[in-house]
Amino acid sequence: MNPAIIVFIYLAIVLYIGIFAFRKGKESGEDFFLANRSLGPYVFLLSLFGTNMTAFAILGSSGLAYRQGIGVLGLMASSSAMVIPLTIFFIGTRLWALGKKHGHMTQVQFLRDRWEAGGIGTFISVLTAAMLVPYIIIGVMGGGQTLEAISTVNGRTWVSYEFGGALVAVVVMSYVFFGGMRGTAWVNTFQTVLFLCFGTLAFILLAQSIGGFGSIMQQLASNPRTASLLARDRMSAEEFFSYMFIPLSAIMFPHISIMCLTAERISHFRKTVIWYPLCIIAIWAPSVYLGVVGAALFPGLGPGESDDIIIRLLTANVGPLLSGILGAGIMACVMASDSQILALSTIFSEDLFAYYGGKERFSDRMQVWAGRLFIVLIALVSYWVALKLKDRAGIFELAIRFAFSGFAALSPIMLAALFWKRSTKWGALAAALWVTGCMGLNWYLQTISDPIAPRPPAPAVRPVVAQRDGTPALARSEPVNGPGATSSRATGAQQNAPAGGARPIKPVQIFPQYGDLFLRGPVNVTVYGFLPVFPMVIGSAVLMIVVSLLTPPPGQATIDKYFPPRRDAQQTGV
Repeated sequence: MNPAIIVFIYLAIVLYIGIFAFRKGKESGEDFFLANRSLGPYVFLLSLFGTNMTAFAILGSSGLAYRQGIGVLGLMASSSAMVIPLTIFFIGTRLWALGKKHGHMTQVQFLRDRWEAGGIGTFISVLTAAMLVPYIIIGVMGGGQTLEAISTVNGRTWVSYEFGGALVAVVVMSYVFFGGMRGTAWVNTFQTVLFLCFGTLAFILLAQSIGGFGSIMQQLASNPRTASLLARDRMSAEEFFSYMFIPLSAIMFPHISIMCLTAERISHFRKTVIWYPLCIIAIWAPSVYLGVVGAALFPGLGPGESDDIIIRLLTANVGPLLSGILGAGIMACVMASDSQILALSTIFSEDLFAYYGGKERFSDRMQVWAGRLFIVLIALVSYWVALKLKDRAGIFELAIRFAFSGFAALSPIMLAALFWKRSTKWGALAAALWVTGCMGLNWYLQTISDPIAPRPPAPAVRPVVAQRDGTPALARSEPVNGPGATSSRATGAQQNAPAGGARPIKPVQIFPQYGDLFLRGPVNVTVYGFLPVFPMVIGSAVLMIVVSLLTPPPGQATIDKYFPPRRDAQQTGV
């Protein structure tokens, strides 16, 4: 229980930070949802980065690297390190300036005012809220998996997945409920520093414990069945290219766009653009590398099981005290879903409750309490869904399939609103409907193709009944690697065992009459080999342009408001 107790202490600390922020706050909507737009440069940088580094970044990336190899670093980290800072600099700064000038608290408030779009804004608000829920769910899943893994000793689990997920949901819900944006930003700052430091420490300690990562890499490279983990052989060129579109989702995520509105000064964005890529590499590189190392030491794990490969490495190779401390660092990354919960609360309070008369009918304070009650509802729903998805889906695939793809496809809407005078609300509606239809089609294709999805072959096993000296041993199974393989009982796994096959498993056609239009791999549905995000983004951009050109623009007064003459723009900073 020692590692779990250390994590419990960590959870108590973040809960206190949130309650302390509650004592510093005011009962106003702008203070609760935006911290009065007063975050300093370092809190802004660390909280903005921390809110984007959830269970997807550390558990999901290591789990995918376990299955597909070192190329995962190129899938997300390299493109994200370039695209996300650029979107924050060019889009986030303009969104900040317009929000400060016109009082916007959400991106939908801006879109409504920019395009004179009431009902269409409501539709976009509901769509973004629905797509954000899976991102919150993976935070609960990650918390449950982390606590279950670090508290499992000799086959006995002291903290179950269900209890761990519930504990994380309650703690996050509590400090977001009380502290609002101020508490969330302070907690994210603390958590970001924690997992950056502890991530580096975990990497160093594990390298020393297992005799150096270089030796593990040599074992992987020398084994024909695992050598592909060190190359890009396990993913097609089309799939690799598709991931370049995923970082476009960053600025459309409600929690990122809302966080951009909290900066005290526009100059705070400069440090973010410089340091953000370095922070991404500091998190993704060790996570992906440890996922590949785990493929050598713990072969044969499924998509859900491989998400906790870093926890397995820690508990098997470091002492309980260090395992708990490093587990707290991982939990810090997992719990970054707090910003998503607050973003959903802000969307409900500002885009729905206040917009349809709730604020005028009741009060500003009642609006804050409506947002707080919505926080409780979202936490309960997320926990319930997380229980249903246990061992059914990997964190990385769940996020890519239902969160990142949808928000990336909505990015042309934000770009058009900010930089194209001729864009219209009807173009935005067409793009939003396209994204909705594609998300529904993707879910349908995933569901109907599950029975025919190709499965990786299970590793061969042999029962172990007794030790060589004749003393009885626990009945268990160990992967068989073939002639000359050696086992490592210190880690409980085979050193050179395969991790799900060396080459990509050939996808199958979902509708043979349409050829390779829709293909089903072991995890995802693809369109002519590309992930759905690729045609979704292209289709959204085309519809935004074509429909806008065919429909009347907003009134001239609205256009002048958001695209003032150059002299006025220089004076206002927009």
